[in-house]
Amino acid sequence: MEDKVILKRLLDFRESKNLTQKALGNILGVSQAQYNRIEKGENQLSYDGIIKLAYFYNTSSDFLLGITDDSRPYPRAKKKPL
Repeated sequence: MEDKVILKRLLDFRESKNLTQKALGNILGVSQAQYNRIEKGENQLSYDGIIKLAYFYNTSSDFLLGITDDSRPYPRAKKKPL
């Protein structure tokens, strides 16, 4: 899937929750500037970041990565991995 799809999904989710890049950076443990570079496609999310955002947005990592167009989350493991 094109990177543009991934970047659009990150932006759309953030805006749908009325969050700032700084707030998302805090969730991921990065600065606002680092998160801005992620949203612009200059940096990539870490595996941990993808998982954190999937949990936070209640979606699947496959949706965030553009592998599927179904935003519904998969059934969760009984124990949260993070």
